Amino acid sequence: MSDAPLHLEYESLGDPSHPSIVLIMGLGMQLMAWPDSFCQALVARGYRVVRFDNRDCGLSGRAPGKKRANLLLAMAASALGLPVRAPYTLDDMAGDTIGLMDKLGIARAHIVGASMGGMIAQVLAAKFPRRVLSLTSIMSTSGNRKVSKPTRPARKVLLARPANPKDPESVIEHLVEMFGVIGSPGYPSTREELRSRIGKSVRRAYDPAGVARQLLAIIASGDRRKLLRTIAAPTLVIHGADDPLVPLAAGRDTAQNIPGASLQIIEGMGHDFPEALMPRLAQAIADHCDRRVAAPNAA
Repeated sequence: MSDAPLHLEYESLGDPSHPSIVLIMGLGMQLMAWPDSFCQALVARGYRVVRFDNRDCGLSGRAPGKKRANLLLAMAASALGLPVRAPYTLDDMAGDTIGLMDKLGIARAHIVGASMGGMIAQVLAAKFPRRVLSLTSIMSTSGNRKVSKPTRPARKVLLARPANPKDPESVIEHLVEMFGVIGSPGYPSTREELRSRIGKSVRRAYDPAGVARQLLAIIASGDRRKLLRTIAAPTLVIHGADDPLVPLAAGRDTAQNIPGASLQIIEGMGHDFPEALMPRLAQAIADHCDRRVAAPNAA
């Protein structure tokens, strides 16, 4: 693990004097993966919204060193219960979020994380309880490998590579295929919509080595169930009923291991943020945050 400071690219939306919601995105996904409509809906509910690129992603800083992550070796070691060496862990990424909050003068915030971001949010809520007003974990997992296995098609597309990793068009086509598999069957995006959205992301930044290091951090961090049982923040777990990448069982397991957590299952939702679901997701999260603000001794 490294304690060296690094740059985090971020956007702050809404009135800085309002209660803050900090959004933590998933594996290899940039801040723009939090849809504008979703963020603006939270702003309209009276919140300041902060979204950012995790380390090793987007326009944020990269981990030092050029050694390529050996994911197969790491997965084999993890399966055998052996320690996994990594440049950093989810604990470090939780620390990044706290550092950003410090920079922005945010003493306490509602923490919302998706997929890997949900894992980071869980660690943050457990390790920094005084900084967390509430926790929302979306399409994520406790690290329990028994309930976190993707479907065969999802695993295959996740491990596939672009035909030409150096060609942006090839990368875009590869990612369009991937989201076509892991996306929401009840709220499908057209191929044109996917190409437009993914194209903007790839042209902004694309770093497969950084994604590999993030995945290594997940593997090295292991099972978090024991840690989750220490979380005291009011917690909402949101999971798609049709998620092929992180199955619903993982969402149920996450909620079962966080004391007092509530679980909201969304039919037709996969492992993405379809535009049609943004009003519902924003309302669920804002309602959850509102309950924390209105609760006795919430300050």
